[in-house]
Amino acid sequence: MHVVNTRINSLIFVSALLAACSTGLVIGEEPQILKVSSEEAVASNYSHQRAVDFLDRTAMAWTKKYKCFTCHTNFAHLIAVSELDQQPEYFQKIRNSLNELVQTRWREKGPRWDAEVVMAAMTLTVVDRNLSEPLSQNARLALDQMWQVQQPHGGFDWLKCDWPPMESDDQYGAVVAAVAVSAAPATYLQQKQVQNGIEKLKSYLSQSRKQKLRLHHRAILLWAQSLRPGWMNQQEIDSTVAALTSLQRPDGGWNTPSLGKWGREDGSVPDLVTSDGYGTGFAVLMLTKAGLKSDNVAIRNGLAWLKKNQRQSGRWYTRSVSRDSRHFLTHAGTAMALMALQACGEGEEN
Repeated sequence: MHVVNTRINSLIFVSALLAACSTGLVIGEEPQILKVSSEEAVASNYSHQRAVDFLDRTAMAWTKKYKCFTCHTNFAHLIAVSELDQQPEYFQKIRNSLNELVQTRWREKGPRWDAEVVMAAMTLTVVDRNLSEPLSQNARLALDQMWQVQQPHGGFDWLKCDWPPMESDDQYGAVVAAVAVSAAPATYLQQKQVQNGIEKLKSYLSQSRKQKLRLHHRAILLWAQSLRPGWMNQQEIDSTVAALTSLQRPDGGWNTPSLGKWGREDGSVPDLVTSDGYGTGFAVLMLTKAGLKSDNVAIRNGLAWLKKNQRQSGRWYTRSVSRDSRHFLTHAGTAMALMALQACGEGEEN
C-alpha cells in the first residue's frame, strides 16, 4: 500500500509540475513577466492561489526589470493583494519599492509624471486602509504632492500614451484622485490645503462633466462614493449601475472596450462584444461598490464567468484596447478579477 501511495503522489506531483511548465509559471524560479496570449488554455477549475501567485510574481518581475510603477501591473497588484487575509511573498518588497520611490527618488529627482503622483497617492492610501493601518508617512507625502500637481481647473495632467483605459485622458486622473482622497482618514481631510483641493476636484467633476465621462471612469466614482459619499448623487449612481448592467454580455461577462468606446491606435476595428477579464472583473467590482450583493443576477453571472474563464497560469486574458503588441491589461484584469471575487466572498477555492 505504501508503494502504491508513493507512486500516486509522484504522479500527482509530476502532473502539477507539467501543468505549471505548460504556462511558463514555475513556483520557486525567479519571477518573470510571462508572454500574454489569447491561445493560453482555460484552467479546468478556478484557483484563487494560482491567481495570487501569478499577480505577485508578475508584479515583482516588473518592478525589478523596469524599476517603475504602472497602472496595469504593480500599482494594481498592491491594491488587490492588500485586501487578502494574508499577503503573498513579494507584496512587502513591492510596497517597499513604492515607498522608496516616494521617499527617495521624488526628493532627489522629482516624480516622472503627475500621473505617477496620483497613482502612488491612491495606491499607498488604499493599501493602508485595506491593512487597517494608520495613514503612513509616504502615503501622506504622496497625497500632499497630489495637491501640488493639481491643475488650476481642479483636474490633473495625465499620461496620454494611447493605452486605455488608464493612460489616455485627463478624466481618468481625476476619478483616481477622488478614490485616493476618499480612502484617506478624516484627520487628513481637516487640513485647509486638502479641503481646497477636494473643492477644486469636485468643481472639475461637475455634474455636466460627469455626464460626459466614459462609463469606465464614471464607474470608478462608485468606488470613491463607497469610501466617502459626496461624489455622486443617487440619480448618478443609479444611471451608472444601469449603464454597467446593460453592457453585460449573454455569457455573463463584460467587454472592456465597450466601457469607453476607445479607438484602437493600430487602426483595427474595436471588438465590442467579446467578454474579457478586465471588463468583467472591473464591472463586478464597481457594481459591488454601488451596493449590489453577490445574489444579484448580474453579479452572480459575472462571478460565474470569472470562475469559468481563468487561464492555466492563473490570469484572466484581456486583449489590449489599443494595439496587439502588448496585452499588459491582462495583469490589471487579473487584479480586478481577484478584487471582484474577494468582494463577493468568493476569494478562496470553492
